[in-house]
Amino acid sequence: MKAGVGLLSALTLFLLLGAVLTQRPRAKKPTRRPATTRKPFVPRPPGPAQPEPQEPTDFPPPILGPPSMYPDCPRECLCSPSYPNSLNCENRNIRVIPVIPFRTHYLYLQNNYISELTAEPFQNATEVRWINLANNRIHQIHKQVFEKIPALLYLYAQRNQLKEVPSGLPASLEQLRLGRNRISKIPSNAFSKMGNLTLLDLYHNQLSDNGLGQNSFKDLKSLMQLNLAHNALKKMPAGVPNGLIQLFLDKNSIDDIPKDYFKDFNHLAFVRLNRNQLSDKGLPKNVFNISTLLDLQLSHNQLASVPHFNSHLEHLHLDHNSIESINGTLICPYSIDAVMNDHNLVPSLRYLRLDGNHLSPPIPVDVIMCFRQLHSIVI
Repeated sequence: MKAGVGLLSALTLFLLLGAVLTQRPRAKKPTRRPATTRKPFVPRPPGPAQPEPQEPTDFPPPILGPPSMYPDCPRECLCSPSYPNSLNCENRNIRVIPVIPFRTHYLYLQNNYISELTAEPFQNATEVRWINLANNRIHQIHKQVFEKIPALLYLYAQRNQLKEVPSGLPASLEQLRLGRNRISKIPSNAFSKMGNLTLLDLYHNQLSDNGLGQNSFKDLKSLMQLNLAHNALKKMPAGVPNGLIQLFLDKNSIDDIPKDYFKDFNHLAFVRLNRNQLSDKGLPKNVFNISTLLDLQLSHNQLASVPHFNSHLEHLHLDHNSIESINGTLICPYSIDAVMNDHNLVPSLRYLRLDGNHLSPPIPVDVIMCFRQLHSIVI
């Protein structure tokens, strides 16, 4: 019995020892990824020439959104249930305008790669009131586009490549923004029958005196703001409607203002002529003595003295000229004694900027005595 037990124990020990001796250690994982073997480049035999790509290769592909709850919503655009009359196609890398649904009143197409506007996408878009085409590459807008949208009110086409004012603009238009294009000439009939236009922005184009006709603006009876800043004008524009409120002519080369230029303006309140070539010689004595004028900006010119202005003026910018002295008695709209004795005669000037001239503090006493409503003066 004992011999059998001993034999069984010996057999068990033998099996365990065999299992230990036959067990192999596990291989460690490599600390670095083994290098892959690249296949050698084998040139392909010459074949037929590949066709040129349809779209310029430097343009990113159009962005397509998910299907909309509106079956007429183009995949390139977004249609929000909160704004059923808006079609949002901005920042979608669009080259060609998609078909515009009939329900669209507000059309946003800015920041794309559109180069041309044709009438086809607007066949059913008769209800469009507002179009934003800013920051594209538009060089042409077909006249037939506006025949499809006769009730258009706002057209924003700044930052494009237009060389002329679009023709056939609808008579309903109220705002036209064409800044930062390449427009060099405005024909006399460009704005004919546009009696509803209140804002015309032609900022940063290539307009010269020869490019503006004598009657370019004659039909704009409702115009309130005209922006011709950053062009190549040497003279004040002719034929500007006398109902204008804001006139912006900054950064041109204007050196002279005719004596009676502002005589017939009834509501002119803001005039900006910064960064021109105006000197005392080019400013008649009372050219800015306009009772409606509130803000006059003549910064960065060549003025040697403060021009005369009306008592209603509230803001006057004369910084960065060649002014060496300022005399309150000469520029005060009324005598100092009259102002001191009658509060109703105190001029309305609140802000006066004179830095960048040849002036040094202190401010003359007669300036303070006359302009007693001055809140800020920079010298």
